[in-house]
Amino acid sequence: QVQLVESGGGLVQPGGSLRLSCAASGFSFSSYFMSWVRQAPGKGLEWVSGIDSGDASYYVDSVKGRFTISGDNAKNTLYLQMNSLKPEDTAVYYCTKSLWDWGQGTQVTVSS
Repeated sequence: QVQLVESGGGLVQPGGSLRLSCAASGFSFSSYFMSWVRQAPGKGLEWVSGIDSGDASYYVDSVKGRFTISGDNAKNTLYLQMNSLKPEDTAVYYCTKSLWDWGQGTQVTVSS
């Protein structure tokens, strides 16, 4: 049974940093394309970043140079390091396996 559990969200001031984690179980995440997707208040889903089975990483233009996606195969955990956060990064962040299985999301709020 696939399970994805996100953590690490919270309230941070503009310019601050957060690291999101996604603990995966029921499958080996390194064999799949894993993504982070976010939903800002009142808006639709936005794909943010992804990493493939060859460890190549991909980002939406708005987060390039600020966010870094990575994985720990031993812990079967996906991460999203978010630096230089902006108010427009405020959203619920979801971890997804192949955009098919989804976690419950973790709230990130960037505000002074």
